[in-house]
Amino acid sequence: MRREAVELDNRFGEQYAGHYVFQEITWARRSRLIQKYTKYNPISGHVVSSDFVAIQAETIWASLKEQPPNKPITLEKLLGEENGIPIELGELFSNTANKLCGITPEEQRFLSEPSEAANRTQHSQTSGSAKNSQSHHSNSESNQPKQSSSSS
Repeated sequence: MRREAVELDNRFGEQYAGHYVFQEITWARRSRLIQKYTKYNPISGHVVSSDFVAIQAETIWASLKEQPPNKPITLEKLLGEENGIPIELGELFSNTANKLCGITPEEQRFLSEPSEAANRTQHSQTSGSAKNSQSHHSNSESNQPKQSSSSS
């Protein structure tokens, strides 16, 4: 399985400085993590809701194989809203784990938005060239608030 090392200096705080190693997780583990935090409509099979933050935190935690001796990263810290890890550190760990574990940007979008919202976006597009349609779709996605964001 693929591995990637991340060496952190003090920019996120002295407690996070050190050597981290992430490793690719198995397909079964990744699928179970996604399924654990995703609710589906029993009739249509569409995603009703998904806890993208929990999926990301568990993916990071499952792929984290080594960390500094003071063990600054825990699943509780990854999930913590008040006593969590710094945003940029979370993004760095997410990008590393996603790259190793094969979670694509499309899957991230799928997991972070209810499928009904995605269907409304697709149905609201008018006919036109594929290029214009694709451009409109990308712009509308970037202007929509992410479900996984929470305001404090």
